[in-house]
Amino acid sequence: MTFVLESPAFVTGDVLPQAQVYNGMGQTGANLSPALVWKGAPEGTRSFVVTVYDPDAPTGSGWWHWVVVNIPPQVTALPEGAGSGKGGLPEGALQIRTDFGVPGYGGAAPPPGRVHRYVFTVYALDVPRLDVTADSSPALVGFMIHHHQLGAASLTALYGGSAR
Repeated sequence: MTFVLESPAFVTGDVLPQAQVYNGMGQTGANLSPALVWKGAPEGTRSFVVTVYDPDAPTGSGWWHWVVVNIPPQVTALPEGAGSGKGGLPEGALQIRTDFGVPGYGGAAPPPGRVHRYVFTVYALDVPRLDVTADSSPALVGFMIHHHQLGAASLTALYGGSAR
């Protein structure tokens, strides 16, 4: 079985719904993390990490919108709002500081102009947990992911410019 990530809110190539857009920085969204469901994780998976990354942010290094580590291997879904303080994060999961400066989901908030890609990814890891804190950087988490990754599944939504 192929490792796949899905959301009832959108499919790859769709415009990100307003529910998942930031409320601030010129945006008026609901800032809710979307419901995510994954299946077909590689054998030997001991934990998952979920990230949302905008490679098109005009920073020179993109923009991290959400990082959740230490999701237990029996968990295969997160409900809408799990990263937005609405409940639903599994026991043991930890949200890491994003480029907004705080842990938790931060929705799309691109500057005016071009369309941005929002890449939602679930990583299957060969370790039960990453030894990080809520104030760890997404770059550190990324470094650790790539040393323990068994597989990854992504979906990409668009927002900004004419994709609003």
